[in-house]
Amino acid sequence: MINETARPLRRVRRPGDRASGNEPKTTSGTRKPLKSTGTHMRTRLLFSAVLAGGLLPLAAASVPSAASAASGDPGHLGTAAIVAWNVESLKVTLGEPPNPPLEGRNIAIESAAVYDAVTSIIPRFDPYAVRLTVTRPASAAAAADAAAHAVMTALYPDQQASLDAFEATQLAMIPDGTAKDNGLAVGTAAASAILALRANDHSGDSVSYTPGTAPGQWQPTPPAFKSALEPGWGNVTPFVLQSGNQFLPGPPPALDSATYAADFNEIKAIGSADSTTRTPEQTTIAELWSVTGSQLWNQAIQQIAISRGLSPAVTARDFAMLDLAGADSFIESWGTKYIYNQWRPITAIREADTDGNAATVADPSWTPLLTTPNFPDYIAGHTTYAGTAEVILTSLLGAHPGTFTFTNHANGLSWTYDNFAQAAIQVVNARVWGGIHFRTSCTTGRQVGNQVGAYALTHILQPAD
Repeated sequence: MINETARPLRRVRRPGDRASGNEPKTTSGTRKPLKSTGTHMRTRLLFSAVLAGGLLPLAAASVPSAASAASGDPGHLGTAAIVAWNVESLKVTLGEPPNPPLEGRNIAIESAAVYDAVTSIIPRFDPYAVRLTVTRPASAAAAADAAAHAVMTALYPDQQASLDAFEATQLAMIPDGTAKDNGLAVGTAAASAILALRANDHSGDSVSYTPGTAPGQWQPTPPAFKSALEPGWGNVTPFVLQSGNQFLPGPPPALDSATYAADFNEIKAIGSADSTTRTPEQTTIAELWSVTGSQLWNQAIQQIAISRGLSPAVTARDFAMLDLAGADSFIESWGTKYIYNQWRPITAIREADTDGNAATVADPSWTPLLTTPNFPDYIAGHTTYAGTAEVILTSLLGAHPGTFTFTNHANGLSWTYDNFAQAAIQVVNARVWGGIHFRTSCTTGRQVGNQVGAYALTHILQPAD
């Protein structure tokens, strides 16, 4: 697992705060102004849809001007298109109520299609599923646009109109001509290949599930008492792993154990809605991480790809590596959840007089800071994803990548980090401070995620020979 030594976390930024000065810079450490004509103008306009939503810091608009003949695009239009579609796709995949594993699957399909399209044009890395024949010149930007649009409209047909409008805006920034047309053909073909590959992945299977009634077993939780979410997700075909329980951990702590009592008493005190031990900063951190892992961790690549001027091939690879392995982290964690079926803290605390542990005391009215999601506790899906992202992003972007900021766009809370271990440690704490996951579920999830990430790094998207 990644070493937990990390520099102090930077302060939260709330809606309306002034910029902190920690926005990503160019590789030289200075912000470079964009010219207002020609290729620079087209690149700047291509970012307008991203920047207008506040999803990237303004400094992210600094884009190197060197032409990329291999991609058929002037400058880094390909990188701009890949980032813009990642931002837009995450808006589309975020459901209400959230469905983390489905969101992870769908953003992985989008990233895989974009990656295979771009990698077919710029064959710097091995393909994920298919290496397409390319008629050149071919625009990587157009390929990314077409691939992402085709995937997202297939998965979310009810959002066809808004996705069509977004694609039109992006394509308008790419010079018309043969390169654009050839790129569109490549992107459409890549999307078709990935969608076909995932058509029968069992994500749509209906799986019956009956909650347990014995102490320690998951039961629907207040206030809504919703049925269990995606009880069959552990059977979904992985994107990277050999099976959905490849890194299955041992069981959660026994109810009569000292570890269970320690987890219980910690979250009972600090995770309650009216806790007197949780600090305002801890409350803010818990609320920051109330959005899904896919929504937050992709932001690191969005910012760093632009601030460093990463090539389209590298940017597409980074998103695909994170999102493919991230999707598998949900398959792994969901499979574990429904193997062990551990009850949630709210049930455990309200019914502690049934657990047989003298070190736990029931509180029938106990309520967590955050609303408890409707699936078993062990292992925590959020920290499993975090462990995966921590390993992958540290490997791809470096142990000291420069500052990056995660923003929860639902509540406007932001936090700036210096490295990926900081964020992974923070989410472990956040789920405890929010009152919705026992600490052992969080730490074990992170460890399993580290294993998923390490496996992905050595098995997919390798440099081409």
